[in-house]
Amino acid sequence: MIDPESEESGTDAIVADLRRAGCVFAEEEAALLRQAASSSGELAALVARRIDGIPLEYLVGWADFRGVRVALDPGVFVPRQRTAFLIDEALERTAARPGDRRTVVDMCCGSGALGLAATTALRTGGVDVELVAADIDTVAVACARRNLEPLGAQVFQGDLFAALPGELVGRVDLLLANTPYVPTAMIARMPPEARDHEPRTALDGGEDGLDVLRRVADAAGRWLTVGGWMLVEIGTAQMDTATAIVAAAGLRPAIAESSDYGATVVCGTRTHAG
Repeated sequence: MIDPESEESGTDAIVADLRRAGCVFAEEEAALLRQAASSSGELAALVARRIDGIPLEYLVGWADFRGVRVALDPGVFVPRQRTAFLIDEALERTAARPGDRRTVVDMCCGSGALGLAATTALRTGGVDVELVAADIDTVAVACARRNLEPLGAQVFQGDLFAALPGELVGRVDLLLANTPYVPTAMIARMPPEARDHEPRTALDGGEDGLDVLRRVADAAGRWLTVGGWMLVEIGTAQMDTATAIVAAAGLRPAIAESSDYGATVVCGTRTHAG
């Protein structure tokens, strides 16, 4: 930690530098960078890297997501605060009570933030949770294992459902998928700290942004239990197309929106066996 005597004088300068670099929450970021630094030299280096556009979460090594600290490594998708709405919706739709058991899959898991938040909330409510996660990226899988294995979860590497053990077929109560949904042509317009530092595979959703959603929805019905839900974050302009994709896959679609979070989620439930 930084010497407390130097904290007040140095903080104002750091905040000013961060503001000039375009950091909206400069005061909060300055405090987090101070906590992460073990010396004034390290602090200066962290501030310089932040000004260069390195995501804050990479510099401090973690992100807060829905009140849970998620360990984060450089090159892993940074969980967005708006995605907490997906967890809220998942918890509401699963309608779990103390003593119930739920099987949760975190697909395209990245750091494992969705699985971590959902499992933490469910277990706090007395629900028994079996958590499984998967991602195609080796760096993301290593990061997710740090976050999820302490919960007793298994994290697999592979392409979507091909990574999952077959014993989960027909047993999944909640399928949480933070798929990429930015149209390819829009990647260049993203903020540099995302565009230049986060993995392209976690951002680029193809021509209309929904290529991965199509693949997930197409197979989801086989893996969900009757009454199970798939929830995927999308952009507001993608609602109609996403709804059609989910319906065409044989799931009953629904759209959830939150003006508070600025988030949109497409949901699909398996309504019958067979």
